[in-house]
Amino acid sequence: MKKIVTALIFAIGFGVAGSCAALGNGAAVDATKEGAVDMENVSVPIVIAHRGASGARPEHTLGGYQLAIQYGADYIEPDLVMTSDGHLVARHDVYLSSTTNVADLPEFADRKRTFDGITDWFVFDFTLEELKQLRTRQPRAGRSTEFDGLEPIATIEEIIALVKKENATRSHKTGLYIEMKRPAAHKAMGLDPTDALVGVFKQLEALAIPTYFQCFEADYLRSFPVMKSVPLIYLIEGEDDPKTGRTHAEYHMAQWATEFAGLGINKALLLSDPEAPGQVVKDAHEVGLKIHIWTIRNDAVPAMFENGAAELKAVFALDVDGIFTDHSDVAISVLAGMKSQD
Repeated sequence: MKKIVTALIFAIGFGVAGSCAALGNGAAVDATKEGAVDMENVSVPIVIAHRGASGARPEHTLGGYQLAIQYGADYIEPDLVMTSDGHLVARHDVYLSSTTNVADLPEFADRKRTFDGITDWFVFDFTLEELKQLRTRQPRAGRSTEFDGLEPIATIEEIIALVKKENATRSHKTGLYIEMKRPAAHKAMGLDPTDALVGVFKQLEALAIPTYFQCFEADYLRSFPVMKSVPLIYLIEGEDDPKTGRTHAEYHMAQWATEFAGLGINKALLLSDPEAPGQVVKDAHEVGLKIHIWTIRNDAVPAMFENGAAELKAVFALDVDGIFTDHSDVAISVLAGMKSQD
């Protein structure tokens, strides 16, 4: 741990200037991977509002997304799941009890069941009309519950309409960074989300809304119909090989570079080599992959950092291409401060 702390202190104290120099190099973009994304309207690195402004509002709500857009986030992130009647809605999980009041509604008591080792209520057991009767709430302890019970679950159509409306009045255009949750599980339920997702991305392309598409299931990304305007991001945890200590990312980056635009990685991978913090970013950049890291939370700061701003500075200093954060307002402020010092 001492080596990690020392390395990151070095990054904070001496790496910021190098990172600031990199902040302005966003024009050098591989157009074949970025498609229609207008890089003049996004910062480098990009700030992605993780589940909306989830540090201040219940996650995946229109109010939370709107607040993140008002903060100036480059992208908002809807995680998508599918209802029993084929509608894409925004939830981080296929289960409902932690983010809604479903357990309080007696009319849905009989929907509770066990799936994949979890006993709960599941999105794909509800129609959209039924889901719209639920109200959202803050799932993380210690955060404000002021907005609990006020908003229904949002559909992707409602989210697109919100972004379209907000972008029409702002010079800084916000994009959609969409994740499909557990496509294999949906398919097992007879719900293949592919056609619906393709329709969504075609709509976003027509509206000139910048977009990314991410998923933890590489095979699903590989099978997804190729669309020039939709850069694919493969999400990885970064398991270690117990024999060598290397991560599976190190073994497969060259292959992934032929398939995806980038990787969405657990921020712990930035320290996978304590002697060389951020080596995973350098390795990815050498083969043309972007690195977007998750997740920075101001109310869950690693012990080595004084606060969320210090963590952000350290991460930005490692030349990442984007960050997911529950507190995009703080990230934007830190990034602006770093740019002003350049």
